[in-house]
Amino acid sequence: MADLSAVPIVALDVPSEHEAMALVRELGPLAGWYKVGGELFTACGPSVVRAIRASGRQVFLDLKFHDIPNTVRASARSAAGLGASMITVHASGGATMVRAAVEGAGPTCHVMGVTVLTSMDAPSLAETWGRVESGVELLGEVVRLAGICAGAGTHGVVCSGHEASAIVERFSGLNPLVPGIRFAEGSSHDQVRVMTPRRAVEVGARYLVLGRAVTAAPDPRSAMQRVLDDIRAT
Repeated sequence: MADLSAVPIVALDVPSEHEAMALVRELGPLAGWYKVGGELFTACGPSVVRAIRASGRQVFLDLKFHDIPNTVRASARSAAGLGASMITVHASGGATMVRAAVEGAGPTCHVMGVTVLTSMDAPSLAETWGRVESGVELLGEVVRLAGICAGAGTHGVVCSGHEASAIVERFSGLNPLVPGIRFAEGSSHDQVRVMTPRRAVEVGARYLVLGRAVTAAPDPRSAMQRVLDDIRAT
């Protein structure tokens, strides 16, 4: 593949290794990175990560660790040993926990801090934090949590495209990973803060997570090619 201004990652949000590897084979050289999340990892365990790595692709293991620092450190070490190239931890677990993840992952596995899930808006975040809605400014919360990640030495943060430019502006060393990527005419499904591939790159996204826009398309290869063309057009 030619160099791109951002790295597209295909989300394998399917319940079996058979379905996951069928998508990997179907997309072939069009996709070099795949996300293994909670559904697939719970169903299949480490074997699916090994299978994807054996195919020559990179694995983004998106398990969003959030526990005491020692447990997160050990989990990150295990993920790196399994062959994951990138993992996630919740920034809301605090600086000590996030730093433990970075230590456990070591030099071969990037840690991305999850700020505010793209399924959340200001009212739901206010409810979660136990504040009145007027007291929660979503961008401010994302930036605050990104600051924890920057201090702990993560490779980047998970945020929506709507906050990516603020992250790049304030923290030059953090790489935004943007989920919720959709084509302009596509459904947002259960995501609230979504964005097109081209626009996400324009605002500073370094990694793009592509879910149903590709995997649920009638022709996943054509949909993936459209994403790559959209990124190259920026």
